[in-house]
Amino acid sequence: MLGASEFEVGALNAASLAAFLLIGLPAGAWVDRWLKRRTMIVADLVRTAAMATVPLLWWAGILQIWHLYAVAAVVGAATVFFDVSYHSYVPVLVDAANVPQANSKLEATSQIARIGGPAAGGALLTVVSAPVLFVGEAAGYLLSAIFLFRTRDAERPVPAKDRQPLAKEIKEGLVFVVRHPLISRIAACTGGVNFFTTIASTLMPVLVLRELELGPPGMGLIMAVGAVGGLIGAVAAPRLAAWIGEGTVIPAASMVNSLFLVLVPLSVLAPERWISLVMLIVSEFGFAFGVLVYNIMQLSMRQRVCPPRLLGRMNASIRFVVWGVMPIAALASGLLAERLGLAPTLWIGVAGSMVCVAPALFSPLRGMRRLPDGVRGA
Repeated sequence: MLGASEFEVGALNAASLAAFLLIGLPAGAWVDRWLKRRTMIVADLVRTAAMATVPLLWWAGILQIWHLYAVAAVVGAATVFFDVSYHSYVPVLVDAANVPQANSKLEATSQIARIGGPAAGGALLTVVSAPVLFVGEAAGYLLSAIFLFRTRDAERPVPAKDRQPLAKEIKEGLVFVVRHPLISRIAACTGGVNFFTTIASTLMPVLVLRELELGPPGMGLIMAVGAVGGLIGAVAAPRLAAWIGEGTVIPAASMVNSLFLVLVPLSVLAPERWISLVMLIVSEFGFAFGVLVYNIMQLSMRQRVCPPRLLGRMNASIRFVVWGVMPIAALASGLLAERLGLAPTLWIGVAGSMVCVAPALFSPLRGMRRLPDGVRGA
């Protein structure tokens, strides 16, 4: 609708992710001090209000690309606090032995929502304008806040006398991540893979809607089938871990992600548009399957080996690395696409993601049947 260039698309994606780089580390220290459920509720309400401004600006006839930059930045900042709290909240609700199963169930419900959402969005775009769909986005955040409000836990805030200076608390979380033999490898692998997959994923709307002319329904179908792959991956993660090993499944799943990503630039070479569509559907299905298996197992490992008092800072430190590279990659994606072209930029993303699997592949995780419990190995 706004006629955005490749660079503007990259800049928009960067605006939504910049907060992880700018405030990710102090957010972790703050989350460790605060009640996590309350933090998530406030973050949801902020995201509700921000998303609701998009249709209001559109109805007023003044919506511009810079408005979306601002909304993306606000939503991104709130998401930093929500995600750090969310990933630190599961061990508050369940014991260590049940953390993988809890994460699997949470991701499964999330993927079920993603199956219907993108498909419905693609269909609705054929009859309503894109800004109207932001009403649904705002409603989703509001429902999240309501359900969190109804959740009960026994968490207590950290007493003020036990707090240290913010900089010292941030350093403690970073040092834990860097020195841990498993978490440090996960951070290196995920950060590198995220950088290069973001280069590719930022250009997906340009590829699908502009280059291949598959339309909003095609985009919705690709995303919905990808969510099915994610759902299957979420359900299968504990079973795969039991079959090939809780540690081994982490680098194996990361390699699967990169292999399926190859189909994205190959789709440009397909002789027919329907073949391109099939290739992108298969790619998104396999990629989402691998991502969910990888995320569930590596997140469960982090939650199991990290002391509870460091959970927020550990998760924030990881997010600072693995999401902090993404706004940089999004900008690089737009610049590379305008200079080198769409297909060469996609190939750069694919090749880089394959190389970045190495830290996890050549680590103690490979061949590990069972991940450590408690703080052993910390």
